[in-house]
Amino acid sequence: MNQVGNGDHAEAVKAEPRRALDLRGVEFRRQRRVILTDVNLSIAQGEKWVLFGPNGIGKSSLVSMMSTRGFPSEGSVEILGNRLGKVDVFSYRNRIGLSSAELSRAFPPEEDPLDVVVTALTATTGRWRDSYTPEEYGRALELMTRFGVEYLRGKQMFKLSEGERTRILICRALMADPELLILDEPTTGLDLGGRELAIRALSRIGADEGGKAVVLVTHRLEEIPQGFDHVAIMGRIEGDESAAHQDAVSGADPKPGTIVYRGDLEHGFTDERLSSVFGIPLHVSRQDGRWSAFAV
Repeated sequence: MNQVGNGDHAEAVKAEPRRALDLRGVEFRRQRRVILTDVNLSIAQGEKWVLFGPNGIGKSSLVSMMSTRGFPSEGSVEILGNRLGKVDVFSYRNRIGLSSAELSRAFPPEEDPLDVVVTALTATTGRWRDSYTPEEYGRALELMTRFGVEYLRGKQMFKLSEGERTRILICRALMADPELLILDEPTTGLDLGGRELAIRALSRIGADEGGKAVVLVTHRLEEIPQGFDHVAIMGRIEGDESAAHQDAVSGADPKPGTIVYRGDLEHGFTDERLSSVFGIPLHVSRQDGRWSAFAV
């Protein structure tokens, strides 16, 4: 009987999905100020998550750590099975697709947007001595076409609008078919048409049943694509948003950010919770698979 039990246990362990991200007890400090504290989050391969919260709560600091570009002051961050700070990040960075405003600033101003996309294959920010095949350039151009920016081929990054840069970076994030895809405010700078085009494409990513783990970072409910079924909501420690607002008015540092909810969207996006997180009375609604909220 014991042998059967041990076999069942081994099978259960084997069936457990591999984690793409595992953050435990993460704290982040900058100039002696605690920005994040007690952050715990596990994301399995294949899961589609939204990291949601107000501006200034620490989402960008978490994105930096998730993408191997920042390090926690305390706690541990494991990315695709690699402990951050213990393994050379360049050995696995090309397995992570990232779209963010911070990454956008890392490219030479004169860089061709097509090269910005294709250099994701080597996880470099600028085409120096690397060479790529016609098939790889074809894949990059195909992605640019999907997001409606194929006309930017041959132009220069510094001449692009914010919305154009945003879509180029989404294409780059997808280029290497990453195991972990992180999209930080992917609709920033887009007009209504561009935003809906991007959300439509992101919905296809959310519906993909492959093994890719996806984290979409936003502070706008209406920009959450369909297909994303997990959410981590960030708020101030102790959930005291009114006190945080008073601290801001008085000039004191706001309380640290943390994750106040992890789970499905339906139980996460409630009037009570979002009213607490944003510090004003809000009513949340969902129609045709899209979320929205307004003050009451």
